[in-house]
Amino acid sequence: MIGSYIKTSGRSIVRNKLFSAINIAGLAVSMSVGLLTLSIVKDLFSYDSFHEKKYRIYRVITADQRKGGSPFRLATSSVRAGDKIREAITGIERVTQMRRGFGGDAIIDNQTIPLSGLWADESFFDVFTFPLLRGSRATALKDPYSIVLTETTSRKLFGLAEPLGRTVKFDTTTYVVTGLMKDLPKLSHMKFEALVSFSTVVLQKPDLDGDFFDWRNIFSNYTYVVLPENGDAKTVQAALDKLCAAENAGMGDRQIMLKLQPLQQIPMDAKLANPIGPGINQIAVWILAGLTLVVILSACVNYTNLSIARALRRSREVGIRKIMGAFRGHVRTQFMVESVIIALLSLLFSFLFFLFLRTQFLSFSPILAGLLTLELSPSLVAWFVCLAVAVGIVAGFLPALFFSRINAIRVLKDASSVKVFHKVSLRKALVVVQYTFSLVFITTTIIGYQQYRGLLTFDLGFATGNVLNIHMQGNKSDLLIKELSELPAVTALSTSRIITSTGNIYGMHAKYKDLNDSASILLNYVDEHYLPLHGHKLIAGKNFSARPAHAEESEVIVSMQLLNRFNISPHDPAKALGEQILTPEGKKLTIIGVMKDFHYGTLEDKISPVAFRYTAEETHGFVNAKIASTDLPSTMAAIEAAWQKIDRVHPFKAEFYDDQIEQTYNQFSVMVKVIGFLAFLAVCVSSLGLLGMVVFPTETRLKEIGIRKVLGAGEGSLVLLLSRGFLVLLVVAMLIALPATWMLFDKVVLPKFAYHQPLNMSGLIAGSLIVMGIACVMIGWQTLKTARTNPAKVLKNE
Repeated sequence: MIGSYIKTSGRSIVRNKLFSAINIAGLAVSMSVGLLTLSIVKDLFSYDSFHEKKYRIYRVITADQRKGGSPFRLATSSVRAGDKIREAITGIERVTQMRRGFGGDAIIDNQTIPLSGLWADESFFDVFTFPLLRGSRATALKDPYSIVLTETTSRKLFGLAEPLGRTVKFDTTTYVVTGLMKDLPKLSHMKFEALVSFSTVVLQKPDLDGDFFDWRNIFSNYTYVVLPENGDAKTVQAALDKLCAAENAGMGDRQIMLKLQPLQQIPMDAKLANPIGPGINQIAVWILAGLTLVVILSACVNYTNLSIARALRRSREVGIRKIMGAFRGHVRTQFMVESVIIALLSLLFSFLFFLFLRTQFLSFSPILAGLLTLELSPSLVAWFVCLAVAVGIVAGFLPALFFSRINAIRVLKDASSVKVFHKVSLRKALVVVQYTFSLVFITTTIIGYQQYRGLLTFDLGFATGNVLNIHMQGNKSDLLIKELSELPAVTALSTSRIITSTGNIYGMHAKYKDLNDSASILLNYVDEHYLPLHGHKLIAGKNFSARPAHAEESEVIVSMQLLNRFNISPHDPAKALGEQILTPEGKKLTIIGVMKDFHYGTLEDKISPVAFRYTAEETHGFVNAKIASTDLPSTMAAIEAAWQKIDRVHPFKAEFYDDQIEQTYNQFSVMVKVIGFLAFLAVCVSSLGLLGMVVFPTETRLKEIGIRKVLGAGEGSLVLLLSRGFLVLLVVAMLIALPATWMLFDKVVLPKFAYHQPLNMSGLIAGSLIVMGIACVMIGWQTLKTARTNPAKVLKNE
């Protein structure tokens, strides 16, 4: 029987070429997106799967919240939190701590090689199953000044020589190689070249932060725990809550809470600050999966509509089958097999499209290229086949059900008596749903792009145009400034610890006078040229003045939000001048200037209190260069040549401020591109289906059209007659889609951004016009072709 079903299905597919082509094309396009989504989901759920204890490993993340505010979520936690968990909480098998920020120039045989990595404690290899090729898993990271290298790093430093026992010098500190590990798998949420014993950074803590062991120092440390085989995460979380309550006592309206995050969820939580590696937003994955499902269902709707539209042609075939002894189940199986065969044929074309689509998708963003592989595997191919079969079953279900219920005697006596038209309401509903989603897609793309462009052009409160930020990589900034100041195209220069408004955060806990309450203050270290170069506006007071490198720090410039936070004369900033704030290291800094609030973080967050501290140290994070040039390539070449004069080891790293801001919102750009691509596919699939829906009814009405033309009907009236019903369905879809899209952005998407562009109707109208225009072309082309048919050819045999 199965062989008969397959033969019959093959003949039907060949005989109905237009029907088959429309369905295979629609299913192929939609399934290629499904294959891409399956590949993405497989990659994300494959992260860290090589760890033996992967289902029992949790990262301890932090939620920093003030009364009345939203929690600020970080992947990092304090050193004290890790120590307290190890000492006081039962039900945990192992705890390991890491710290970011290790890096510098490794000096080997008079060669300088840049390296970066993490500090990790001796329990690291007990928690994570990274293969160690040389050294002891138990002791490799135990002693101070121990370093474990990856294979690639070892080859960079020592070639093919045995690395164990060799020494690596960073500045004045010498490390001993105690371990060699395999290179990290790409699907690992951690990225590093080397691991250095955590006991080393503990010894060096006086040189790092005055509050190294402070509960509130939550910006640099990572804590991971392993639960026992039958451990209960809820019990451990309850113990963490008690620990936080005890530590938060006396902190006023500020609360630092610790939460357990399963290892498998880490790559899908890009919303956390201070990530240890690249990530993607879990909501974005679900949105992509949902949109993919909609596109696939749209292709299935095409199949259903076209199958039912062909009812009069297939009804006699079904009637003969039933006279020959076929039961309903046989008919249903026949049409389901036909649907699955079409889906499998579509899979062949969709696979070729997927290979092209995969490359284009990874090129959307360097983050995606670093996060995903999208490589084929036998299991993934098996999932592809399962997807095709599932799509075939879904697409063929309603047609199979419909045809199995046809009355054999009635259809053979009079095929026109088949009650097709009681299914018309279903078909209309499916067309409306299909085009509603297409309209939502296209309008979402246009509005999303408008919002994205708004993020890039939003007034941040300071100037970023033509500012080139040069990463100093540990070099003395005064040397580069001297070289750059001789270039005519460089009109101004300043230095800063970090680049604000790009997602980088550096902070401190400050107090006002002798109040016990402390506040989290966003911080940047700058020189006297920074404020004028970036156009920061001083409301009161003055800018920093130049000071010697070793002069004692005594001044600070603050934002209006800081005055509001400490209630330091917020209505008269001039009265705040001369007041002092206390830093964690015990310094009393006098407010010499009050600047207008600006966006230190991203536009997703509200403006926060900010302080600028003066630094005259020789090494800064960045040199900021204001560029005025009519020949930018030549200017960039001259700046790079200046860099080469002071550093021939490190590559020149510089980006324009506006480009860095654009990269900050890259995830939104990628999302707009993906939705836009899916919108294009959805409209294409819907248009193919609409073409088929128009073709079959107009073909069945050729005689009616011929008679109307003989009686004097014009082409215009015939086109209107044939297309009116479809145009009404499109209008209904538009009336549903536009309010739905408006509500989606107004109530769901835009409230996530503290600052965004106002919604306007132009995006909705433009999207509707695009979809309606394409649909009208499809309808008009086919109906006009039918209306121009010569009635003599149609009626000559009547």
